Amino acid sequence: MYVHIKGMIPSSNSCILPYQPCAKLAHHDKDIGMRIAVIEDNEALAQGIAFRLRDRGHAVDLLHDGHEADAFLSREGADLVVLDLNLPGMDGIDILRALRRRGDGTPVILLTARSETSERVAGLDAGADDYLTKPFEMDELEARLRAMARRKNLEFAARDRLGPLVFDRTARQVLKDDRPLDIPRKEISTLECLLERRGRIVSKAHLITQIYGTGSDAEDSAIEPHVSRLRKRLEPYGLRIKTARGLGYMLEVDP
Repeated sequence: MYVHIKGMIPSSNSCILPYQPCAKLAHHDKDIGMRIAVIEDNEALAQGIAFRLRDRGHAVDLLHDGHEADAFLSREGADLVVLDLNLPGMDGIDILRALRRRGDGTPVILLTARSETSERVAGLDAGADDYLTKPFEMDELEARLRAMARRKNLEFAARDRLGPLVFDRTARQVLKDDRPLDIPRKEISTLECLLERRGRIVSKAHLITQIYGTGSDAEDSAIEPHVSRLRKRLEPYGLRIKTARGLGYMLEVDP
């Protein structure tokens, strides 16, 4: 998902979206995910971030107004904070300074459309752990959040929800009702590749490289049995691997 911002959309409204049933708080169940506050007044961007993080199993509090965000962090707190600099009511830097004055060391990543080095320096000096300049790739935001979590010894969930199934990236297992399905290693590797580009076509050449290694002399046809068996395993759960003839494969998940 590519996030491109042509301009900020001011909003005086703030909302805390209800948690998804699967998204439990970090201190209740670290294997499921963490509680992440996303403070961003561009509602389209905020919703996109929230969707991606919830899809990874995290609970997301979504706020658009600076004053309400400050009150929320003081009252509720979070495991990680994604904080925009340009907010109505109270600037992101002021929210960050207030957070640190309270002795709250929650990891914070700043989102900014400002290109000036001085703005980024001010944010880091105010106590930010990292920053990301718009536009950005969601994959990079996730990677930076994982890095912050590691530095703070937090558990950043590495799980993807696939309908009734869960793919655990760390254990490299597919779970149904918390019980692993018996799926061979090469099929797991195939699923990993398809999942990374879910909804997009993955070429046979890319799958060969990821599964057999760079420089492998395996032919494209070598991947076909793995895909065929994996397809049969996943179809009963609403997951489909579609063949794009001459191009590759694409993973689709029923909503």
